[in-house]
Parts: sequence; structure tokens; C-alpha cells
Amino acid sequence: MRPFGFALCAMLALGGCAGERVWAPDEAVKAAAYRHDGPPRLTLFTMLNNKTGAGAHTSLMVNGSQRIIFDPAGSFGHETIPERNDVLFGATPPVVDVYTRYHARETYHVKIQELDVSPAVAQKAMALVQGYGAVPSAQCARSTSSVLAELFPGQIAPTWYPKQLADQFGQLSGVREQVLHEYDSDDNSKVLAAWDPAKVN
Repeated sequence: MRPFGFALCAMLALGGCAGERVWAPDEAVKAAAYRHDGPPRLTLFTMLNNKTGAGAHTSLMVNGSQRIIFDPAGSFGHETIPERNDVLFGATPPVVDVYTRYHARETYHVKIQELDVSPAVAQKAMALVQGYGAVPSAQCARSTSSVLAELFPGQIAPTWYPKQLADQFGQLSGVREQVLHEYDSDDNSKVLAAWDPAKVN
């Protein structure tokens, strides 16, 4: 792999792809479980550089029997959000909101691609991301694309590049896209520091 491939997912300015092995207790995971009342769905998040358009991080949200976020080697985390090896549990609307705003700022924007799927595909996606294990640094797109390649064989191929994965995912029938731009400080740690889930309506 070219060194540039690692650079795409290891940009210190983004703060992504700095994963660690964590394992929240069963009680915390059970208490946080949340299922959105929408259809079974896959949501691919791609963080893109505002100046160059290059991909910097990728993650996948799955709405199946519950809604979780696979944030491979990501830096997002909060004491109220249980995590098991890069899988974040309890992806309520406020959590998803702070997750996207954490990544979108003056230097990066977030491409959000949604695809409604069958319950079987959503459940398989949940099993795959929960079974993947802790993702090494700089392998966010590789791990996410490997999961999607199992779900959509022949349509998505494993890749090291977040932008290339977004392009592949966007070719699937039924994908809807939107882009989130925000222009706050590049210090994304302030977003989590200011977030108080107890004050969210």
C-alpha cells in the first residue's frame, strides 16, 4: 500500500484513527441500547478535507435490532456512550448529532450516505462490525469497506481510501446523500467537552 493511503486516515488534525481496545460492561451496553423507529438502514460517514477533498476518516452506522456506530480506530468517545472495540452503542439522535458535529468543522466536512436495507442485511452488518475487533490505526476505510464488501459482494471492494469507499457506496441503488458543513474551531475536543447529554431534550 502506498504511504499516502495511511496518511488519509492518520491525519492528526482530524484526530481520527487512534483506536484502542475497550470493552464496556454488559450492563452499560444493555442500558444504552437504542433502536431508531425508522427502517433498517446503513449510514456511511466520510470525513473530507475542505481544501483538498481528500478523505480523512470513515465510519458506519447500522440501524438493526438496535442502532450502533462502527467508528474504526476513531477518536470519538464519551463516558456516557458505551464502546466495545470501535462499536459505539446507544446511537440516539442526540448522540448522532454530536458525533457528526465532532467531525465537521472549519477544516473538514462530513458526507452522510444512507441506504435502507432489509432486516437481514442490517443484522448481518451488526454482527460483522461487532465481531471485527479493535481496528489498528489508519485502517478505518479498510475495515469499513471489508464489512461492506461482505454485505454487497461484487459491488463494493475493500479499499484503504475513505473517499474511494464513499464513491463505491454512492453507486449502490437507493443511496441518499447529504453533506454537513460547520465552521467552528479545528479543535474538535471542544465539541465533546461542551456536550452534556443530561441537558439534551
